[in-house]
Amino acid sequence: MAKTIIDLDSVGLVLSGGGVRGLAHIGVIKAMKENNINATTISGSSAGALVGALYANGNSIEEMLDFFKETPIFKYNFLTMAKAGFIDTDKYITLFKNYFPEDSFEALGKKLFLVATNLQKGEETYFSSGELIRPLLASAALPPVFSPVEMNGTLYADGGIMNNFPIEPVQKAANFIIGSNVSVISSLEKKELKNAVKLAARVTNLMIYASSKQKLKSCNIVIEPIALEKIGVLDKRGMQKAFEIGYEHASKKIETYLESRHHQNLPLK
Repeated sequence: MAKTIIDLDSVGLVLSGGGVRGLAHIGVIKAMKENNINATTISGSSAGALVGALYANGNSIEEMLDFFKETPIFKYNFLTMAKAGFIDTDKYITLFKNYFPEDSFEALGKKLFLVATNLQKGEETYFSSGELIRPLLASAALPPVFSPVEMNGTLYADGGIMNNFPIEPVQKAANFIIGSNVSVISSLEKKELKNAVKLAARVTNLMIYASSKQKLKSCNIVIEPIALEKIGVLDKRGMQKAFEIGYEHASKKIETYLESRHHQNLPLK
C-alpha cells in the first residue's frame, strides 16, 4: 500500500556493483515504489547498472527479476578462446535487445548514468547518451569471467574496478539521494582467512568497500544489508534471496527515515 511521498524536486538513486547480490537493488526499488518514492536520476555500476537501466526503462519488478533469471551467466556457446575472458560479452547483445529494443539512453524514461572502466587508460568513464547496450555490457563485464567490450577502439570492463558506488553524477542532479550498496563487509573470524583464495577475496572486497565508504555518508538513506555477504557474487541460486533481503532491509530503512522526519515535524528532505 502506498504511504508517504517524499516531496522533493529530484531524487537520486545510486546502485553499486556486486554480481548476483545486485538483485537486492530490485528489492530496494520495490520498497521505494510502495512508498511512492520515484527516482528521477539513477547511477549504477556493474550489476547496479543493469538494474538501473531496467528501472529507467520502466520495467516492472517482475520483469526485472525475469531479466536476471532468464539471462544466463554461463552458456556453452558463449565461451571464447579469441578474447581476453572466458565468456564473449558481445554474445549478450541480442538477448539485451529483447529488453532494450531502441538501444538508446534517450529512449529511457529516467536519466541514467553508467560507469565502466577504460582498461587502456586506467580510468573510469561515464556513459549517459547514445548507444545503451554496449556501455551497459561493459559496465558489468567482470574480468576475467567476461571479455572486455570494445567501443571506438577502446576496451572497457566492469565499472566496479574503478568506481563501485558512482554517486558523483547524482550529486549534481538530485537533492535527495538513496544509496544501495550490495558489496558489503562484515567482521570475519580468523579461521575464515586460512587459505589464499579466501584471503584474496577478502582483500579485494575491502579495497572495493574502502572506495565507497566515504561516499555512502553523502546519501540521505543508505541500504546496505550485511546478510548479502553470504550470497556468492555469481551464484544464481541466491537471486531470489538477494531480492528478498534487499526489499526487507529497504522497507525498514525507509520506514525508519519517514518516521524520524514525522516525529521531528521536519520536511522529508
